[in-house]
Amino acid sequence: MSDARPLEAVIFDWGGTLTPWHAVDLPEQWRVYAREVHGLPVDAADMPAEDLAEADSLALRILEAEDRAWKRGRTDHSSATLEAILDDAGIDAEHDRHHLALAAYRGFWEPHTFTDDQVRPLWEGLRDRGIRVGVLSNTIWSRDYHRGVFERDGVLDLIDGDVYSSEIHVVKPHADAFRAACAAVGVEPENAAYVGDRPFEDVFGPQQIGMRAIWIPHSDIPVDQQVSVDATPDAVAHELLDIFDIVDAWAQA
Repeated sequence: MSDARPLEAVIFDWGGTLTPWHAVDLPEQWRVYAREVHGLPVDAADMPAEDLAEADSLALRILEAEDRAWKRGRTDHSSATLEAILDDAGIDAEHDRHHLALAAYRGFWEPHTFTDDQVRPLWEGLRDRGIRVGVLSNTIWSRDYHRGVFERDGVLDLIDGDVYSSEIHVVKPHADAFRAACAAVGVEPENAAYVGDRPFEDVFGPQQIGMRAIWIPHSDIPVDQQVSVDATPDAVAHELLDIFDIVDAWAQA
């Protein structure tokens, strides 16, 4: 690509981009939560069928509420929070086991949140080139939770600005999400690139406002999460460190 615009920032998707892609048993996250609410062990095979059925019914109710929230995001691009999803499912946030259940839920997710080993050298190399680093994620989790993950993995210090859909009114691919991310790192959209694994959210989305889009086509996106869109990325990176070649080529164009 030949483009005279200087690249001042690269902003990254989180799940499936900064974290290695792999399949997750999504119903299980809420079974873990629900069994903790009911005081059942995670491996509850020997528990009374009635207790298991009640917990599994609660888990299904939360899963359906979460599914409704993500479907709204793909249609009207409205954002959601974990708290709003639990409220929609009729969860009592004052229940004496609610915080224990949340801890179990987060424990389920911990092995699925680890940062790709290529992130730190990539971000250090970008900053050495004078390029700012940002994060923009579609998420129901809080800013504090995500920043805690980055701190745990030793990369928080390299982030110049980050935006999470849980704290704004929209999700990607809405243009306002990308405008917020550009503002967070202090650059104009035409001087920024976005990196992600989903054509609808991460290629079509940023290109709407003049950002360049780098697609990482390594994720097996579930069919029910796919949105058909005619979008061509400005560049393709098969692994994160390929981004060095892309930004260096743009700098020389």
